[in-house]
Amino acid sequence: MVTVKTERELTAQVDLCDARGRLNPAAVGWARRPLVRANLRGWGRNKRFEYWCITSPDLVAALNVSHGDYRVTLAGFFLDLKTLDHISVSEVHWLPGKRVPEMCDLSGSGPVIGIGQEMSIRMVPAAGGTQLSLESGRLGIEAFVAEPEDHESMSVVVPWDSKRFQLTRKSNCMKVEGTVIADGKRHDLDPDNTYGTLDHGRGRWPYSIVWNWGSASGHSDGHEIGLQFGGKWTDGTPSTENALRIDGRVFKIGEELEWTYDRSDYMKPWTIRGAGIDLIFTPVFDRHFDFDRMLVRSREDQCFGYYNGTIEDPAGKTIWISDLLGWVEEVHRRW
Repeated sequence: MVTVKTERELTAQVDLCDARGRLNPAAVGWARRPLVRANLRGWGRNKRFEYWCITSPDLVAALNVSHGDYRVTLAGFFLDLKTLDHISVSEVHWLPGKRVPEMCDLSGSGPVIGIGQEMSIRMVPAAGGTQLSLESGRLGIEAFVAEPEDHESMSVVVPWDSKRFQLTRKSNCMKVEGTVIADGKRHDLDPDNTYGTLDHGRGRWPYSIVWNWGSASGHSDGHEIGLQFGGKWTDGTPSTENALRIDGRVFKIGEELEWTYDRSDYMKPWTIRGAGIDLIFTPVFDRHFDFDRMLVRSREDQCFGYYNGTIEDPAGKTIWISDLLGWVEEVHRRW
């Protein structure tokens, strides 16, 4: 039996936490604009991260700043879709002290800046969008992501309970121009076919959690399409992380989707079905990572590839999805 969740759409700015640092019930819902300010308090269970992924017909490039109170991570990634050559760069700082990154409470309201010993990442709001910069020995990114004033995204607050909750903002289908330099080779980003996707997260997490995430941006069947799917981590809550973006308009899906994939071989096709969605995702590359140090673990399989199948708009019209570049992932965090 399919359960449809009734999710309130937020239309005015609201704080994520109350005066005690617990979840503000008025923040639970979803929004088309960045309206929830993550006024987190305390230390030890807070999680803040900013992740950008750039996709073009030729490449994938990503940069990430993550602050988990006692741990800061800076990371970058590059994948050549023609050769499957790839680069991963990262720095981890335990009990970071002066290495604590600058991170805004309201998405897009201020810069996110992480400075490490061998790499630096800057995500700085500018007129009409965000300037992204990553500097490291093997990988450099200088890109501008355009975000018009009327651009719709999907923010949602997921409450596990009053002390554990997560705000996430997913925004896709944003044009990108700039350059990526990977091992000395320059790759120019054409705004006619290059897209940026934002994952903005702020919250207070449980000790152990598993999630799925799927995303894509591009054109198919005469429409500009943004796919945004999530799973596992919202089970048992009044929220979902599912939405479609069709020709600039976000349509929230208040239903959990059915993810099917082989955990013994993430390179086999994945399926995502439900709520008028019938998609097959075919991976071409699995970015596997597994860090396991006693109490702390970070395991992830992020697969880049192509979506094919159909989706339905709210009027019931079928839209064919053909070779839409994006990704799916399964991630386990224990921290």
